[in-house]
Order: sequence, then structure tokens, then C-alpha cells
Amino acid sequence: MEALLYQKLDEEKVRCNLCAHRCVVHNGKSGICKVRENNNGILYTIVYGRVIAQHIDPIEKKPLYHFYPGSKSYSVATPGCNFHCRFCQNWDISQLGNSKKIVETCNIITPGQIVQNALKTNCNSIAYTYTEPTIFFEYSYDIARLAKKEGIKNIYVSNGYMSSEMLDMICPYLDAVNIDLKAFRDESYRRIMGARLKPVLENLKKIKQMDIWLEVTSLIIPGINDNRGEISDIAKFISAELGKDVPWHISRYIPAYKMKDIPPTPVKTLLEARETGLKAGLEFVYIGNMALPGGSDTICPQCGFRLIERSGFGVLHNYIKDGRCPECGIKIPGMGL
Repeated sequence: MEALLYQKLDEEKVRCNLCAHRCVVHNGKSGICKVRENNNGILYTIVYGRVIAQHIDPIEKKPLYHFYPGSKSYSVATPGCNFHCRFCQNWDISQLGNSKKIVETCNIITPGQIVQNALKTNCNSIAYTYTEPTIFFEYSYDIARLAKKEGIKNIYVSNGYMSSEMLDMICPYLDAVNIDLKAFRDESYRRIMGARLKPVLENLKKIKQMDIWLEVTSLIIPGINDNRGEISDIAKFISAELGKDVPWHISRYIPAYKMKDIPPTPVKTLLEARETGLKAGLEFVYIGNMALPGGSDTICPQCGFRLIERSGFGVLHNYIKDGRCPECGIKIPGMGL
């Protein structure tokens, strides 16, 4: 299928304007994502409809804690990514590689079938996740438009490297986003992710200005982004530039892909990061992928009442009434609370 958001250049080259890389792709070559190919001066997406993963997940697994808590999300992905994170937890599908492997590995599922699957399984939303939804934009865009007509919410779980043009196109159909803010040093983004920090920060601010619910996740990796200064910088950025009410999810690193020599994040580091976030003024800081008592609970920022009790990715109790704390009456930010 011919791709969206590209321009033709001289000598059958094209410039892809889907993400912040803005790759110039020569004839017969592909972009950094490996799933957009130039064929005689026309850019094609080779993953449209080619699904490599689809599951019914709790919304908390995205993670989204302030967006219809306790609901189910129909989660879908194609292969590919515009990052090449050396610590990728889903590297086997995000870094699948060439078109032959993609054709051999994936099932073809139409946008309409995805929406019908979500309806049949009583999912409140469709999440474009596991790999990077930016690189299968055309597919997610078509699904999202159909889903909107059926009253189904649309969610991106993203590295935040999309172009402003792409964000403008998807905005009318996108209800919630979780962005991975993977570090706060450009050198780390260049060396470990193969990208830059500035576009991610710019997109975070742009998304916040749109009518899209935003939550942020940071995977804390020993020796990479776990020093107190960098963690403090992340927390201060979220608080000052995005808002104190933006939930921040702190995740534990589990050795994976090309960084298996790095040990798991110590629990002490995660607890200290949470305290750093709270000291920076953030109202909702979660430790989401570990069974720490209270680490994933939602606490009222005004009176301290335990609003939502969670275990793993499940909601045990939700005491929020009409979007407000039942004790002090303060409005709790989010959607579907």
C-alpha cells in the first residue's frame, strides 16, 4: 500500500515525513524503521494489515491508570520500529527486519475485522502497542476512524517520535497516549535508541495541548538513566511542562536483547525515583511493573484517600465517584473515572 506523509524528491528518492527521523529513502531502499520502502519513487508501507500480535489486555497494562480503569483494551501491533533500543523488551517483533520475514510471520487482518474483534470481546478501547504505532500509522489510522464510529476509544503506546504532521492527522481519533520518556540525556537517546531527545519532549508538550489524555512511562535502567540528577530532571520536566496531574509510571528494567549484562533495577532505586517525582510536585507517581505494596494504587493528592486499589494489572477497588474523591470532593484528572 502507498504510504501517507511523504514527498517525492529528485532521482526517485523520497522523504518520509512520518516521524522525526524524516528519512531520505533511495530507490530500492527502506527507512530506519525497515517497514517503509521506496519502489521507483513511491513510498510503500509493507506492514499494512500485517498483524504480528493481538491480545485482550487490561488497560492498566498499557500502562494507563487514569483512563477507564478496570476496562479491557484490544491490543494490536505490526512488526517494526523507528527506534533500535538496545534494551527493547519486545525486540523479537519490533526488530523483525526484512519484508520476507514480515510476510512469512504475520496474519493479514483488515481494519474492520480489528474493530469487530474489539466489539465482540467487549473491549472499551483499541491500543496500538507492543511495537511502535507510528510505523504502522496508515493501518492504525484506518482502524481508529472505524473504531470512533463504533464508540470505541483509541490509544497509542508510543516512543513519542512521530512528526507533527502525523500527530495532527491522528489527533481527531486518538483518545489517550502513553509516551515512553526513555531518558533525559540526548547522548543516551543517540547511543542506545538511535534517536534524539528533543523531538520527544516537543511531542509530549504538543500532545498535552491537544484533547488527548496523556500518561508518561520511564524505564529506569541501571547505569543509563538511574542517577538522581537525571530522574529529577524527568520529574521536573513533567511537572513544569506537562502538568502536575500527568501520571508518571516508573518501570523496573529486566535484562533483555543487547543489554542482558545489565542487572534488574534495584527496588531501592524505584522507590527513590517515586519520592523524587512526588517532591517535584507530581500528584500521581506509580511503580507499575512490580508487586510493591501500594505502588500502583491511586491516592488522592489532597486528602490522601486511597482512591483505586490495584494488584498487578487488576483493579481491586475503585472508590472514585463521578470523577471525584469521595472523601474531600476534589476532581481527579482522567477519563472514565
